Amino acid sequence: MNLSNLKPAEGSVKNKKRIGRGTGSGRGGTSTRGHKGAGSRSGNSTKIGFEGGQMPLQRRLPKYGFKNPNRVEYVGVNLDVLQSLVEKYNLTSIDFDTFKSHGLVSKNDVVKILGRGELKSKVEVTAHAFSATAQQAIEAAGGSIVKL
Repeated sequence: MNLSNLKPAEGSVKNKKRIGRGTGSGRGGTSTRGHKGAGSRSGNSTKIGFEGGQMPLQRRLPKYGFKNPNRVEYVGVNLDVLQSLVEKYNLTSIDFDTFKSHGLVSKNDVVKILGRGELKSKVEVTAHAFSATAQQAIEAAGGSIVKL
């Protein structure tokens, strides 16, 4: 091997078209843009979803559904998650900051305590909402609830 027979690795160099370099190149003249029309001009860009004047797909399909602007989207936290927090960090009260610091919710979330699992420890839970089963389970374990 010497400098005279070095070649790039197989497939590493792509055969790039040299466009607009005269008629002898086979890609001169219109430079592969065709004749006339917006596509042949510089600065042309079509809108996303433009189908050449045909009615676009997003306008052919019917409107569907309804988004309620007043919907409250809760982030659910179950009793078994509360129990694991209490056991792991030896907590007596759990509030929004506790959920946030342990990565269960983000700052703009609305928290609802749900009833999956069981709670064995006496704990004061502060949240935006509680399911009926979760509320019963917390109070049965000797704890209390505080709604934000």
